Amino acid sequence: MHIMFVCTGNICRSPMGELLLTRYLRGTSIRVSSAGTKGLTTHQIDPSARRIMDSIGIDSSGFRSRRLTRSMVQSADLILCFEQSQRKSIVTLVPTAVRYTFLLGDFANMCEYCAQRGLISGTTVQQRLQSVIAQSAMVHPLLPDSQDIEDPHGQEFEKFHDAADATNTEIRRILTSMRKHYQVEHSPEHVLITER
Repeated sequence: MHIMFVCTGNICRSPMGELLLTRYLRGTSIRVSSAGTKGLTTHQIDPSARRIMDSIGIDSSGFRSRRLTRSMVQSADLILCFEQSQRKSIVTLVPTAVRYTFLLGDFANMCEYCAQRGLISGTTVQQRLQSVIAQSAMVHPLLPDSQDIEDPHGQEFEKFHDAADATNTEIRRILTSMRKHYQVEHSPEHVLITER
């Protein structure tokens, strides 16, 4: 399975999503990547995002940004973005991607909804994620739209912290929902983003 995070420049939000989810999914066969709808090709991660990743023991020195292409969209099984405008850009590029492209918060909401109602099937995280994607056309319209995660680029460090924390929270909601014996109080071993 290939999960891709997409933001605008691929130097702030989507790299943090990629690096965080890669940490959580260590030991699985799931591949995680990222790109930007207006990606600044081969740029390093933003220094403020790097500082946050460093503070939680994640090495981001090898990261380089990419501009989103049609083939990247087609290679993904699940695309998670941060703003509605990004989802529109992805679906415009590859219309069939509408079936597997979601705002990060919307996908977390769908995972929680399916977990609470016993609708998730499969024995691996990959199979369980795919079971939510398969039901998304039915489940998504039942739930309220989530909020965009604001782009911190060019803003003070606090905004980067807020974006990282929001991204981490939504990823944890998704992974908690993937547990075979779902209970509301369960949460995966988590990265705590504290540096301010």
